[in-house]
Amino acid sequence: MNLEFDQQHIWHPYTSTLNPLPCYPVSRANGVYLELEDGTQLIDGMSSWWSTIHGYNHPVLTQAAKDQLDQMSHVMFGGITHQPAVELCKKLVEMTPAPLEHVFLADSGSVAVEVALKMALQYWHTKQQHRPKFLTVRHGYHGDTFAAMSVTDPDNSMHSLYKGFLPEHIFANSPECGFFDEWREDDFEDFRQQFIENQTSLAAVIIEPIVQGAGGMRLYHPTFLKRVRELCDEFGVLLIADEIATGFGRTGKLFACEHAQISPDIMCVGKALTGGYMTLSATLATKHVADTVCGGEAGCFMHGPTFMGNPLACAVANASLGLLQQGDWQSQVAAIEEQLAVELSDIGHLENVKDVRWLGAIGVVELHQPVEMASIQKAFVEAGVWVRPFGRLVYIMPPFIIQPNELTKLTSAIYQVLDQSR
Repeated sequence: MNLEFDQQHIWHPYTSTLNPLPCYPVSRANGVYLELEDGTQLIDGMSSWWSTIHGYNHPVLTQAAKDQLDQMSHVMFGGITHQPAVELCKKLVEMTPAPLEHVFLADSGSVAVEVALKMALQYWHTKQQHRPKFLTVRHGYHGDTFAAMSVTDPDNSMHSLYKGFLPEHIFANSPECGFFDEWREDDFEDFRQQFIENQTSLAAVIIEPIVQGAGGMRLYHPTFLKRVRELCDEFGVLLIADEIATGFGRTGKLFACEHAQISPDIMCVGKALTGGYMTLSATLATKHVADTVCGGEAGCFMHGPTFMGNPLACAVANASLGLLQQGDWQSQVAAIEEQLAVELSDIGHLENVKDVRWLGAIGVVELHQPVEMASIQKAFVEAGVWVRPFGRLVYIMPPFIIQPNELTKLTSAIYQVLDQSR
Protein backbone atom coordinates (compact mmCIF):
# COMPACT_ATOMS: atom_id res chain seq x y z
CA MET A 1 0.00 0.00 0.00
CA ASN A 2 1.23 3.48 -0.85
CA LEU A 3 1.28 5.03 2.62
CA GLU A 4 3.13 8.08 1.31
CA PHE A 5 0.19 8.92 -0.96
CA ASP A 6 -2.17 8.34 1.97
CA GLN A 7 -0.20 10.78 4.13
CA GLN A 8 -0.02 13.42 1.40
CA HIS A 9 -3.52 13.27 -0.08
CA ILE A 10 -6.07 11.41 2.06
CA TRP A 11 -7.85 13.38 4.76
CA HIS A 12 -8.72 10.99 7.60
CA PRO A 13 -11.34 11.91 10.23
CA TYR A 14 -10.24 14.52 12.75
CA THR A 15 -6.68 14.68 11.44
CA SER A 16 -4.51 17.47 10.06
CA THR A 17 -3.06 17.74 6.57
CA LEU A 18 -0.20 19.74 8.09
CA ASN A 19 0.77 17.08 10.60
CA PRO A 20 -1.01 13.84 9.64
CA LEU A 21 -1.05 11.04 12.17
CA PRO A 22 0.37 7.66 11.18
CA CYS A 23 -2.09 5.22 9.64
CA TYR A 24 -1.85 1.44 9.89
CA PRO A 25 -2.60 -0.48 6.66
CA VAL A 26 -5.22 -3.18 7.21
CA SER A 27 -5.38 -5.93 4.59
CA ARG A 28 -8.23 -8.05 5.99
CA ALA A 29 -10.46 -8.48 9.02
CA ASN A 30 -12.08 -11.56 10.51
CA GLY A 31 -13.93 -12.13 13.77
CA VAL A 32 -12.42 -9.73 16.32
CA TYR A 33 -9.10 -9.44 14.47
CA LEU A 34 -7.68 -6.84 12.12
CA GLU A 35 -4.72 -8.01 10.06
CA LEU A 36 -2.14 -5.47 8.97
CA GLU A 37 -0.31 -5.77 5.66
CA ASP A 38 2.79 -7.13 7.42
CA GLY A 39 0.71 -9.93 8.98
CA THR A 40 0.36 -8.35 12.44
CA GLN A 41 -2.89 -9.42 14.14
CA LEU A 42 -4.70 -6.85 16.27
CA ILE A 43 -7.67 -7.52 18.52
CA ASP A 44 -10.19 -4.80 17.67
CA GLY A 45 -11.49 -3.04 20.76
CA MET A 46 -13.46 -0.41 18.82
CA SER A 47 -15.90 -2.45 16.71
CA SER A 48 -15.19 0.11 13.99
CA TRP A 49 -16.77 2.85 16.10
CA TRP A 50 -19.49 0.71 17.73
CA SER A 51 -20.73 -0.98 14.56
CA THR A 52 -19.25 -4.49 14.03
CA ILE A 53 -21.15 -6.13 16.88
CA HIS A 54 -21.02 -9.61 15.30
CA GLY A 55 -17.35 -9.32 14.33
CA TYR A 56 -15.82 -8.96 10.88
CA ASN A 57 -16.56 -11.14 7.87
CA HIS A 58 -19.48 -12.88 9.53
CA PRO A 59 -20.64 -15.69 7.22
CA VAL A 60 -24.34 -14.87 7.59
CA LEU A 61 -23.89 -11.17 6.80
CA THR A 62 -21.44 -11.85 3.97
CA GLN A 63 -23.82 -14.32 2.36
CA ALA A 64 -26.72 -11.88 2.67
CA ALA A 65 -24.66 -9.26 0.80
CA LYS A 66 -23.67 -11.72 -1.92
CA ASP A 67 -27.24 -12.95 -2.42
CA GLN A 68 -28.58 -9.40 -2.67
CA LEU A 69 -25.87 -8.38 -5.16
CA ASP A 70 -27.17 -11.07 -7.49
CA GLN A 71 -30.62 -9.43 -7.39
CA MET A 72 -29.98 -5.67 -7.28
CA SER A 73 -27.57 -3.48 -5.39
CA HIS A 74 -29.64 -0.32 -5.53
CA VAL A 75 -32.88 1.14 -6.80
CA MET A 76 -34.47 4.49 -5.99
CA PHE A 77 -36.98 4.43 -3.14
CA GLY A 78 -39.26 7.11 -4.60
CA GLY A 79 -42.35 5.33 -5.91
CA ILE A 80 -40.62 1.94 -5.61
CA THR A 81 -40.35 -0.51 -2.75
CA HIS A 82 -38.67 -3.88 -2.32
CA GLN A 83 -38.61 -6.86 0.01
CA PRO A 84 -35.35 -6.07 1.85
CA ALA A 85 -36.72 -2.68 2.94
CA VAL A 86 -40.14 -4.06 3.87
CA GLU A 87 -38.58 -6.86 5.91
CA LEU A 88 -36.15 -4.48 7.63
CA CYS A 89 -38.83 -1.98 8.61
CA LYS A 90 -41.01 -4.80 9.92
CA LYS A 91 -38.12 -6.00 12.10
CA LEU A 92 -37.43 -2.49 13.37
CA VAL A 93 -41.05 -1.91 14.34
CA GLU A 94 -41.11 -5.25 16.14
CA MET A 95 -37.82 -4.69 18.00
CA THR A 96 -38.05 -1.03 19.02
CA PRO A 97 -40.19 0.17 21.94
CA ALA A 98 -43.89 0.69 21.22
CA PRO A 99 -45.55 2.82 19.94
CA LEU A 100 -42.84 3.57 17.34
CA GLU A 101 -44.28 2.31 14.07
CA HIS A 102 -43.25 4.50 11.13
CA VAL A 103 -39.73 4.07 9.75
CA PHE A 104 -37.74 6.53 7.65
CA LEU A 105 -34.59 4.93 6.23
CA ALA A 106 -31.55 7.17 5.88
CA ASP A 107 -27.84 7.08 5.04
CA SER A 108 -25.93 7.63 8.28
CA GLY A 109 -26.31 8.48 11.93
CA SER A 110 -25.90 12.20 11.39
CA VAL A 111 -28.58 12.15 8.70
CA ALA A 112 -30.91 10.20 11.00
CA VAL A 113 -30.56 13.03 13.52
CA GLU A 114 -31.17 15.65 10.82
CA VAL A 115 -34.33 13.75 9.88
CA ALA A 116 -35.51 13.60 13.49
CA LEU A 117 -34.99 17.34 14.02
CA LYS A 118 -36.82 18.13 10.78
CA MET A 119 -39.69 15.85 11.81
CA ALA A 120 -40.06 17.73 15.08
CA LEU A 121 -40.00 21.14 13.38
CA GLN A 122 -42.51 20.05 10.73
CA TYR A 123 -44.72 18.56 13.45
CA TRP A 124 -45.10 21.96 15.12
CA HIS A 125 -45.43 23.74 11.78
CA THR A 126 -48.51 21.60 11.12
CA LYS A 127 -49.85 22.66 14.51
CA GLN A 128 -49.20 26.28 13.49
CA GLN A 129 -46.90 26.84 16.44
CA HIS A 130 -43.49 28.46 16.14
CA ARG A 131 -41.19 26.20 18.13
CA PRO A 132 -37.67 26.57 16.71
CA LYS A 133 -35.64 25.38 19.72
CA PHE A 134 -34.33 22.04 20.96
CA LEU A 135 -33.34 21.25 24.52
CA THR A 136 -30.53 18.84 25.26
CA VAL A 137 -27.78 18.30 27.83
CA ARG A 138 -24.14 19.28 27.81
CA HIS A 139 -21.46 16.75 26.89
CA GLY A 140 -23.75 15.34 24.21
CA TYR A 141 -22.81 14.34 20.68
CA HIS A 142 -25.26 13.86 17.83
CA GLY A 143 -23.22 13.93 14.63
CA ASP A 144 -21.12 16.06 12.31
CA THR A 145 -23.66 17.65 9.97
CA PHE A 146 -24.84 21.16 10.77
CA ALA A 147 -28.18 20.52 12.47
CA ALA A 148 -26.69 17.60 14.37
CA MET A 149 -23.78 19.80 15.46
CA SER A 150 -26.20 22.44 16.70
CA VAL A 151 -27.49 20.08 19.40
CA THR A 152 -24.00 18.84 20.28
CA ASP A 153 -22.27 20.46 23.24
CA PRO A 154 -21.37 24.00 22.03
CA ASP A 155 -18.39 24.57 24.33
CA ASN A 156 -16.77 21.26 25.20
CA SER A 157 -17.01 19.44 21.89
CA MET A 158 -15.01 19.13 18.70
CA HIS A 159 -17.58 21.42 17.04
CA SER A 160 -17.09 24.50 19.22
CA LEU A 161 -15.32 26.36 16.39
CA TYR A 162 -18.63 26.51 14.49
CA LYS A 163 -20.28 28.48 17.28
CA GLY A 164 -21.92 31.55 15.78
CA PHE A 165 -22.72 29.81 12.51
CA LEU A 166 -25.00 27.18 14.04
CA PRO A 167 -28.55 27.69 15.32
CA GLU A 168 -28.42 28.28 19.06
CA HIS A 169 -30.36 25.79 21.13
CA ILE A 170 -30.79 25.26 24.87
CA PHE A 171 -28.32 23.22 26.93
CA ALA A 172 -28.97 21.99 30.44
CA ASN A 173 -26.34 20.61 32.76
CA SER A 174 -25.54 17.00 31.98
CA PRO A 175 -26.44 14.37 34.58
CA GLU A 176 -23.92 13.82 37.36
CA CYS A 177 -25.43 10.67 38.89
CA GLY A 178 -23.67 7.68 37.40
CA PHE A 179 -25.53 4.62 36.20
CA PHE A 180 -24.80 2.63 39.36
CA ASP A 181 -25.02 5.58 41.79
CA GLU A 182 -27.89 6.30 44.13
CA TRP A 183 -30.28 8.68 42.38
CA ARG A 184 -30.42 12.28 43.61
CA GLU A 185 -33.46 14.27 42.57
CA ASP A 186 -31.47 17.52 42.50
CA ASP A 187 -29.50 16.09 39.54
CA PHE A 188 -32.53 16.89 37.39
CA GLU A 189 -33.16 20.40 38.71
CA ASP A 190 -31.26 22.37 36.06
CA PHE A 191 -32.84 20.40 33.22
CA ARG A 192 -36.30 20.96 34.74
CA GLN A 193 -35.66 24.69 35.09
CA GLN A 194 -34.38 25.05 31.52
CA PHE A 195 -37.38 23.09 30.26
CA ILE A 196 -39.97 25.14 32.17
CA GLU A 197 -38.42 28.47 31.15
CA ASN A 198 -38.35 27.56 27.45
CA GLN A 199 -41.15 25.03 27.01
CA THR A 200 -43.32 27.18 24.73
CA SER A 201 -40.48 27.46 22.19
CA LEU A 202 -39.35 23.82 22.36
CA ALA A 203 -39.88 21.58 19.35
CA ALA A 204 -38.33 18.62 21.17
CA VAL A 205 -35.83 17.32 23.66
CA ILE A 206 -33.03 15.31 22.06
CA ILE A 207 -30.82 13.10 24.21
CA GLU A 208 -28.52 10.10 24.06
CA PRO A 209 -30.16 7.57 26.37
CA ILE A 210 -28.00 6.46 29.34
CA VAL A 211 -24.65 6.77 27.51
CA GLN A 212 -23.21 10.05 26.26
CA GLY A 213 -20.81 8.84 23.57
CA ALA A 214 -18.22 10.99 21.82
CA GLY A 215 -18.99 13.91 24.16
CA GLY A 216 -17.28 12.17 27.07
CA MET A 217 -18.36 8.51 27.36
CA ARG A 218 -20.49 9.40 30.38
CA LEU A 219 -22.86 6.78 31.83
CA TYR A 220 -25.81 8.35 33.65
CA HIS A 221 -28.65 7.22 35.88
CA PRO A 222 -31.81 5.84 34.19
CA THR A 223 -34.04 7.96 36.45
CA PHE A 224 -32.77 11.10 34.70
CA LEU A 225 -34.14 9.78 31.40
CA LYS A 226 -37.38 8.76 33.10
CA ARG A 227 -37.80 12.32 34.41
CA VAL A 228 -37.19 13.71 30.90
CA ARG A 229 -40.00 11.54 29.54
CA GLU A 230 -42.34 12.61 32.35
CA LEU A 231 -41.64 16.30 31.73
CA CYS A 232 -42.17 15.95 27.97
CA ASP A 233 -45.48 14.19 28.61
CA GLU A 234 -46.60 16.86 31.07
CA PHE A 235 -46.01 19.73 28.62
CA GLY A 236 -46.64 17.96 25.31
CA VAL A 237 -43.06 18.30 24.03
CA LEU A 238 -41.60 15.64 21.74
CA LEU A 239 -38.77 13.41 22.93
CA ILE A 240 -36.07 12.29 20.46
CA ALA A 241 -33.84 9.41 21.57
CA ASP A 242 -30.52 9.25 19.77
CA GLU A 243 -29.81 5.49 19.97
CA ILE A 244 -27.29 5.51 17.11
CA ALA A 245 -24.42 4.39 19.35
CA THR A 246 -26.40 2.57 22.04
CA GLY A 247 -28.94 0.68 19.94
CA PHE A 248 -28.87 -3.07 19.27
CA GLY A 249 -27.56 -4.39 22.56
CA ARG A 250 -24.46 -2.36 23.36
CA THR A 251 -25.59 -1.33 26.88
CA GLY A 252 -27.01 -4.72 27.88
CA LYS A 253 -30.52 -3.81 26.73
CA LEU A 254 -31.56 -3.98 23.10
CA PHE A 255 -32.11 -0.21 23.30
CA ALA A 256 -30.77 2.00 26.09
CA CYS A 257 -34.22 3.55 26.63
CA GLU A 258 -35.25 0.22 28.13
CA HIS A 259 -33.03 0.89 31.17
CA ALA A 260 -35.48 3.67 32.07
CA GLN A 261 -38.54 1.78 30.78
CA ILE A 262 -39.52 4.65 28.52
CA SER A 263 -40.27 5.08 24.85
CA PRO A 264 -39.49 8.22 22.80
CA ASP A 265 -41.68 9.90 20.20
CA ILE A 266 -38.83 9.72 17.68
CA MET A 267 -35.83 7.38 17.73
CA CYS A 268 -32.62 7.41 15.68
CA VAL A 269 -30.69 4.19 15.05
CA GLY A 270 -27.59 3.43 12.98
CA LYS A 271 -24.00 2.20 13.50
CA ALA A 272 -24.65 -1.48 14.39
CA LEU A 273 -27.74 -1.66 12.16
CA THR A 274 -25.86 -3.49 9.39
CA GLY A 275 -23.35 -5.11 11.72
CA GLY A 276 -20.71 -2.71 10.42
CA TYR A 277 -20.91 -3.82 6.78
CA MET A 278 -22.10 -0.55 5.25
CA THR A 279 -23.72 2.73 6.11
CA LEU A 280 -27.44 2.74 6.92
CA SER A 281 -29.60 4.40 9.54
CA ALA A 282 -33.25 4.84 10.38
CA THR A 283 -35.47 7.32 12.17
CA LEU A 284 -38.61 5.87 13.72
CA ALA A 285 -41.65 7.84 14.84
CA THR A 286 -45.01 7.20 16.45
CA LYS A 287 -48.13 7.22 14.30
CA HIS A 288 -49.21 10.44 15.99
CA VAL A 289 -45.98 12.20 15.01
CA ALA A 290 -45.95 10.81 11.47
CA ASP A 291 -49.60 11.60 10.78
CA THR A 292 -49.26 15.10 12.21
CA VAL A 293 -46.18 15.81 10.07
CA CYS A 294 -47.98 14.62 6.95
CA GLY A 295 -51.20 16.45 7.81
CA GLY A 296 -49.64 19.85 7.30
CA GLU A 297 -49.26 22.22 4.37
CA ALA A 298 -46.63 20.10 2.59
CA GLY A 299 -48.73 16.94 2.83
CA CYS A 300 -45.62 14.79 3.34
CA PHE A 301 -42.32 14.70 5.19
CA MET A 302 -39.85 16.89 3.31
CA HIS A 303 -36.75 14.72 3.06
CA GLY A 304 -35.55 12.11 0.59
CA PRO A 305 -31.96 10.83 0.35
CA THR A 306 -30.82 9.38 -2.99
CA PHE A 307 -29.70 6.12 -1.37
CA MET A 308 -32.67 5.85 0.98
CA GLY A 309 -33.71 2.23 1.44
CA ASN A 310 -30.66 0.87 -0.39
CA PRO A 311 -31.51 -2.84 -0.98
CA LEU A 312 -27.97 -4.07 -0.38
CA ALA A 313 -27.71 -2.32 2.99
CA CYS A 314 -31.24 -3.39 3.94
CA ALA A 315 -30.47 -7.04 3.15
CA VAL A 316 -27.38 -7.03 5.35
CA ALA A 317 -29.27 -5.19 8.11
CA ASN A 318 -31.94 -7.88 8.01
CA ALA A 319 -29.29 -10.53 8.49
CA SER A 320 -27.72 -8.57 11.36
CA LEU A 321 -31.03 -8.08 13.15
CA GLY A 322 -31.81 -11.74 12.55
CA LEU A 323 -28.66 -12.67 14.46
CA LEU A 324 -29.74 -10.39 17.31
CA GLN A 325 -33.18 -11.98 17.37
CA GLN A 326 -31.55 -15.33 18.13
CA GLY A 327 -30.71 -13.84 21.53
CA ASP A 328 -27.04 -14.82 21.96
CA TRP A 329 -26.06 -11.17 22.36
CA GLN A 330 -27.65 -11.01 25.81
CA SER A 331 -25.34 -13.56 27.42
CA GLN A 332 -22.37 -12.26 25.41
CA VAL A 333 -22.83 -8.65 26.55
CA ALA A 334 -23.53 -9.70 30.14
CA ALA A 335 -20.28 -11.68 30.19
CA ILE A 336 -18.33 -8.74 28.75
CA GLU A 337 -19.75 -6.39 31.40
CA GLU A 338 -18.89 -8.80 34.21
CA GLN A 339 -15.32 -9.14 32.96
CA LEU A 340 -14.90 -5.38 32.44
CA ALA A 341 -16.05 -4.75 36.01
CA VAL A 342 -13.13 -6.80 37.31
CA GLU A 343 -10.38 -5.89 34.87
CA LEU A 344 -11.08 -2.15 34.57
CA SER A 345 -11.13 -1.88 38.36
CA ASP A 346 -7.49 -2.93 38.35
CA ILE A 347 -6.67 -0.20 35.83
CA GLY A 348 -8.39 2.34 38.10
CA HIS A 349 -5.53 2.06 40.59
CA LEU A 350 -3.01 3.65 38.19
CA GLU A 351 -2.01 7.15 39.29
CA ASN A 352 -2.67 8.74 35.87
CA VAL A 353 -6.24 7.35 35.81
CA LYS A 354 -9.04 9.61 37.04
CA ASP A 355 -11.97 7.19 36.69
CA VAL A 356 -13.02 3.87 35.19
CA ARG A 357 -16.58 2.97 34.25
CA TRP A 358 -18.41 0.31 32.31
CA LEU A 359 -21.86 -0.75 31.15
CA GLY A 360 -22.73 -3.64 28.88
CA ALA A 361 -20.02 -3.95 26.23
CA ILE A 362 -18.62 -0.48 26.95
CA GLY A 363 -15.48 0.13 28.99
CA VAL A 364 -14.05 3.59 29.72
CA VAL A 365 -10.79 4.71 31.29
CA GLU A 366 -10.69 8.47 31.94
CA LEU A 367 -7.24 9.98 32.45
CA HIS A 368 -6.17 13.15 34.23
CA GLN A 369 -4.42 14.43 31.08
CA PRO A 370 -5.10 14.04 27.32
CA VAL A 371 -3.21 11.31 25.50
CA GLU A 372 -0.54 11.94 22.87
CA MET A 373 -2.29 10.16 20.03
CA ALA A 374 0.59 9.07 17.78
CA SER A 375 2.67 7.53 20.56
CA ILE A 376 -0.18 5.83 22.42
CA GLN A 377 -1.60 4.42 19.17
CA LYS A 378 1.82 2.95 18.33
CA ALA A 379 2.07 1.44 21.81
CA PHE A 380 -1.33 -0.24 21.48
CA VAL A 381 -0.43 -1.69 18.07
CA GLU A 382 2.82 -3.05 19.50
CA ALA A 383 0.74 -4.64 22.28
CA GLY A 384 -1.40 -6.40 19.66
CA VAL A 385 -4.64 -4.46 20.05
CA TRP A 386 -6.54 -1.73 18.23
CA VAL A 387 -7.69 0.96 20.64
CA ARG A 388 -8.36 4.50 19.43
CA PRO A 389 -8.44 6.98 22.36
CA PHE A 390 -9.56 10.59 22.18
CA GLY A 391 -8.74 13.41 24.55
CA ARG A 392 -8.50 12.03 28.08
CA LEU A 393 -10.49 8.92 27.25
CA VAL A 394 -9.20 5.43 26.51
CA TYR A 395 -12.30 3.39 25.81
CA ILE A 396 -13.32 0.07 24.25
CA MET A 397 -16.54 -1.31 22.84
CA PRO A 398 -15.54 -4.73 21.51
CA PRO A 399 -17.57 -6.97 19.20
CA PHE A 400 -20.08 -9.05 21.17
CA ILE A 401 -18.38 -12.26 20.02
CA ILE A 402 -15.09 -11.47 21.77
CA GLN A 403 -13.78 -14.33 23.92
CA PRO A 404 -12.64 -13.85 27.54
CA ASN A 405 -8.94 -14.31 26.72
CA GLU A 406 -9.22 -11.76 23.89
CA LEU A 407 -10.94 -9.23 26.14
CA THR A 408 -8.26 -9.79 28.78
CA LYS A 409 -5.60 -9.05 26.16
CA LEU A 410 -7.39 -5.75 25.45
CA THR A 411 -7.64 -4.66 29.07
CA SER A 412 -4.11 -5.88 29.85
CA ALA A 413 -2.77 -3.83 26.97
CA ILE A 414 -4.57 -0.74 28.32
CA TYR A 415 -3.04 -1.35 31.76
CA GLN A 416 0.41 -1.90 30.28
CA VAL A 417 0.37 1.12 27.98
CA LEU A 418 -1.04 3.50 30.61
CA ASP A 419 1.34 2.22 33.25
CA GLN A 420 4.31 2.87 30.97
CA SER A 421 3.07 6.35 30.00
CA ARG A 422 2.90 7.73 33.55
